[in-house]
Amino acid sequence: MAGWFGSQSYTVATMTVTSTPSPDLAFTNLAYCSPSDLQSFAVPGSRLFLVNVGDAFVLSISPHESIRSKYIALNAIHRRLAKVSNGDTVSVSRFVPPENFNLALLRVELEFVKKGTKNEQVDAVHLANQLRKRFVNQVMTAGQKVTFEYHGNNYIFTINQAQLEGQETSIVPERGMISNDTYFIFEAQNSSGIKIVNQREAASSSIFRQKEFNLQSLGIGGLSAEFADIFRRAFASRVFPPHVTNKLGIKHVKGMLLYGPPGTGKTLMARQIGKMLNGKEPKIINGPEVLSKFVGETEKNVRDLFADAENDQRTCGDESDLHVIIFDEIDAICKSRGSTRDGTGVHDSIVNQLLTKIDGVESLNNVLLIGMTNRKDLLDEALLRPGRLEVQVEISLPDENGRLQILQIHTNKMKENSFLAPDVNLQELAARTKNYSGAELEGVVKSAVSFALNRQVSMDDLTKPVDEENIKVTMDDFLSALLEIVPAFGASTDDLERCRLNGMVYCGDRHKHIYQRAMLLVEQVKVSKGSPLVTCLLEGSSGSGKTALAATVGIDSDFPYVKIVSAESMIGLHESTKCAQIVKVFEDAYKSPLSIIILDDIERLLEYVAIGPRFSNLISQTLLVLLKRLPPKGKKLLVLGTTSEVGFLDSVGICDAFSVTYHLPSLKTDDAKKVLEQLNVFAEEDISEAAEALSDMPIKKLYMLIEMAAQGEQGGAAEAIFSGREKIKLAHFYDCLQDVIRFSLHPLCHQTKAVKWQGHTPFLKTWWLKPHLMIGWLVILSFFLLISMVVYVACLFLVAMEVVSLNKTMGFSRMVLDGSSSIQDQVSSELKILCKGFKFIWTRFRFS
Repeated sequence: MAGWFGSQSYTVATMTVTSTPSPDLAFTNLAYCSPSDLQSFAVPGSRLFLVNVGDAFVLSISPHESIRSKYIALNAIHRRLAKVSNGDTVSVSRFVPPENFNLALLRVELEFVKKGTKNEQVDAVHLANQLRKRFVNQVMTAGQKVTFEYHGNNYIFTINQAQLEGQETSIVPERGMISNDTYFIFEAQNSSGIKIVNQREAASSSIFRQKEFNLQSLGIGGLSAEFADIFRRAFASRVFPPHVTNKLGIKHVKGMLLYGPPGTGKTLMARQIGKMLNGKEPKIINGPEVLSKFVGETEKNVRDLFADAENDQRTCGDESDLHVIIFDEIDAICKSRGSTRDGTGVHDSIVNQLLTKIDGVESLNNVLLIGMTNRKDLLDEALLRPGRLEVQVEISLPDENGRLQILQIHTNKMKENSFLAPDVNLQELAARTKNYSGAELEGVVKSAVSFALNRQVSMDDLTKPVDEENIKVTMDDFLSALLEIVPAFGASTDDLERCRLNGMVYCGDRHKHIYQRAMLLVEQVKVSKGSPLVTCLLEGSSGSGKTALAATVGIDSDFPYVKIVSAESMIGLHESTKCAQIVKVFEDAYKSPLSIIILDDIERLLEYVAIGPRFSNLISQTLLVLLKRLPPKGKKLLVLGTTSEVGFLDSVGICDAFSVTYHLPSLKTDDAKKVLEQLNVFAEEDISEAAEALSDMPIKKLYMLIEMAAQGEQGGAAEAIFSGREKIKLAHFYDCLQDVIRFSLHPLCHQTKAVKWQGHTPFLKTWWLKPHLMIGWLVILSFFLLISMVVYVACLFLVAMEVVSLNKTMGFSRMVLDGSSSIQDQVSSELKILCKGFKFIWTRFRFS
């Protein structure tokens, strides 16, 4: 203890603890002893008497006639700190202070002795003068509690910091002696009911409960940059006293918005900020809780949130406490005005009420509104202007260093309790968990722990005791957990693998060239600073391997976000819903630093039908906009599209939206031969002949044909053929080829060995004989025949009507019985009328 506690060692004695002689003496912060024992604690060369009690704290000691020898009187707080009771013994020794022991700064926290005492305002300057006079030459230790009386109330102050003169940071334990120059900084918890005023000289750092911020200790990882931005913009001005900000002519920030993908820590950060601030207890409101079924009740709920802040500012002015209001899912109630059609206008009224409270005529300066949302685009623009939620911080997906911090936070207790195996490499896990959010990383840790615990549980006997010593979370547990917990904004590897079930085989130089070109585009997106958006279209006949190639590029790119958009996931959806899903995929891609989007079968997305032709113009315009829209700053995107109808896409202008277009051809004879050699399902002497028959066939149809032929003539031969024990017979292969080809009418198809795929090419090029076109012609012909019959019947009906009409109007129909004409004359007259009617009808029909 030499050099700090004293200049030399002193004899340690044992004394019996007793209470202070009277209650008033308890407020002096002195220890009392018998006059005969006082000289044992005299400081040489001074009139001070100091006692070191149990090496916990140092007190000034005074004599009292009522104290017996070998006894020391301590008040209740002293006994509590020394962890002794009346009648216990405690070790004591004389304390001699070293040189330069005067305190320059003493930071203390005030509270009432009795909880629940009414609110009191304490003048910092006056109280500091009182404490300096009362406790001068007394030694204070960090963490020590001192009780005193001030203006009729009993207080306790706890020493949070004791700094010596000429010393930037105190040595632990912090200890020093109060002098007439010691400067006091007072703090008080909001719940204490004590309001400190007139502390102008000191910075208002009491706005924070902690003096140092370790975000990892608060459970926040990977958000250091975001927190630094929040502190600079929202809290830096509040650290300084009000008179400084008044001289600067600035107002405090009243609101901030935390936005970003789900699970990134927005709510966690808002709650921790609320806990760190030394103001009123934060009010945490979930957005929908504000709504009410009664008219006007929703607006009243909003006003009630600010009622305490209004009363506090009305009473205390600039000295009022900070009121923190946290809105979770603020987009639920603060939608853009005019966007909802509920007929009540409640959402518009909420926004109006909130704006008047934050930045109205009687705006509050003691309130901080923190909003959180996943959909910033839904919020009313007026809320985002300066003076409202002006500090907008994006809480994005953590980078590798941030993921490492998050994993360290969630595995810290495992490591402390020796449950984490030595082979666990958190750095490697952080590198492998690209685009994982904080919540998903927590899920990975939980899943890994479940694997470790499951090894200690016997399903046959659940009553078997658990061996805690053998519980170890290993690296294999974490790797298994990564297979279970898939990031929402990660690469959908399973979906991509389903696009290439047969893997990738070498299909010739053209396919290899296109793959290499696509990978160069991937590299361009990674390193280029001038092209954050690159688009590529892969076109070719159906089954030529476009989707498989695009999926392979996505997998080999090692991009953290790879998503495939196909029509199979949008079956039965309306156009607007399809557009919303496509837009969401692009919006999610903008949240990742590197992303790939695969638009598979674009003509199917557009609902293209050749007869008509028909397609969705709404989806077409959506794709045109998205293919040309640049991602946000710092984000890069590669879009790969596939199509079998490049002519149609060119006619609607989508081809022009892609930066580059590559054509994937069908397999030529040499390409088919290379594929068959890799599959190793034919005898060597049959490969060339089989490859010649497969010329101009798409790779997907080739695989289907090989699968059919590998079953054998009687079935059950597939395992032997694919294992290499047997080979596909060429005759059976030709039979299967005849089934795969659409028409088997050509004479060459009935020849066993002479049949060649190219032999069908001229026949298939007689386009008018193709089944789907023949059916189309029959449908069109039937339609015209039906129209002709309808016109014919309509003409007959018009003829009859015109005849009757003319007969009546012209008065030529006469009865034979009236004797005015003969039957022959009547018939002749009617025939003349009929001829005139036909002539009249023809004239009208011709001119119409």
